[in-house]
Amino acid sequence: MNNENDMIQNLKDAGCDDGTIVAFITDLKEKRIADGLKLLAVHRRSLLEEIHKDQKQIDCLDYLVYNIENNKKVNV
Repeated sequence: MNNENDMIQNLKDAGCDDGTIVAFITDLKEKRIADGLKLLAVHRRSLLEEIHKDQKQIDCLDYLVYNIENNKKVNV
């Protein structure tokens, strides 16, 4: 990263909220690199959980479409 503004923009692009960004920048400035990396790991885990939830919803829709297309009979 070239500067703090680039890092902040990257964190925003990654979906970090203002509190996480401030805490991360503070950790870096105070040389608490491990703490900053833990913050990023928590955010990453949260993003992955959201992806998995979304994937499950997609799978449910795919299953419904598959059944409708293959059975051609739908009882509602």
